[in-house]
Amino acid sequence: MRSKPLDVLLDEAARLLDDGCVELNLIGQDTTSWGRDVGDDRGLAGLLKAINDLCESRGDAGRARLMYAYPTSFTDEMIDAIRDLPRIVDYIDMPLQHASDAMLTAMRRNVTAEQQRTLALKLRERIPGMAIRTTFITGFPGETEVDHEQLLEFIDEIEFDAMGVFRYSAEAGTPAGRMERDPALAVPEEIKRRREAELMLRQQEIAFENAAYLAEQRVQMDVLIDGEAGATAEVALPEGDPAVRTGTPVHLSIGRCYFQAPQVDAQTCVASVGRLSPGELIRCTIVGSDGYDLVARPTEELARQTSLPVIGG
Repeated sequence: MRSKPLDVLLDEAARLLDDGCVELNLIGQDTTSWGRDVGDDRGLAGLLKAINDLCESRGDAGRARLMYAYPTSFTDEMIDAIRDLPRIVDYIDMPLQHASDAMLTAMRRNVTAEQQRTLALKLRERIPGMAIRTTFITGFPGETEVDHEQLLEFIDEIEFDAMGVFRYSAEAGTPAGRMERDPALAVPEEIKRRREAELMLRQQEIAFENAAYLAEQRVQMDVLIDGEAGATAEVALPEGDPAVRTGTPVHLSIGRCYFQAPQVDAQTCVASVGRLSPGELIRCTIVGSDGYDLVARPTEELARQTSLPVIGG
């Protein structure tokens, strides 16, 4: 693992922004540890500030999203940077892998379940609306039903905004791979699949409920447009929507709210009377949900009032 120097990262980011990129995704093997190996004591917080300043220097467009940040050594300074820097999205992708101390030790994660819990709760407390995405591994050698239940309880408590689950698969030459060859430790494939399904169902319930709540409350938020929806895409708008009442056709675009990372998270389908272009950041009202995904309308279109003729005198 080798950190790119800050000037190299800023040069790359500047070229992307100058080419019209609107959202930068900061990705690495472990972004939390950026700078340590090259003696840059500014660390991740300093990197985020530099990226934030660069985005601000380019005008209204430009923001950055933090991916693959591990919980080990994630400091208060890093939390404050995400909270205080306006061009850093209130979102973090933090692979936690498990919530059982026995499994975290077996995986050599160098963190305890309680430390992970404390960090997740602190992120939510210190940064209102903070979105947390994570991934877990199920069926790691030696995982018991007790370990599995602890993970389910952790998901219930934190209510992650997005989550992925991977069934453990042995890699030759690794300590875990050797553990997998031990019949006393190997988790049967059918149990891995059952546990995976239980974990994803628990997350699905949380995600569907959250999406429905945003629509029920008609929450307003900015949506970054990625492009047009597919030719077969359809959405159901509320009966009272102006476009529905007047029979006005709408164009469908695919976009993302701040808590939706590209390619890995849910998305937002924006129904608009006018055509929208990739890279536009549109203020929208969430008017519906479809499972994980959201349905939105440009708030400006909903706010337009049709003047009625005066009858009588």
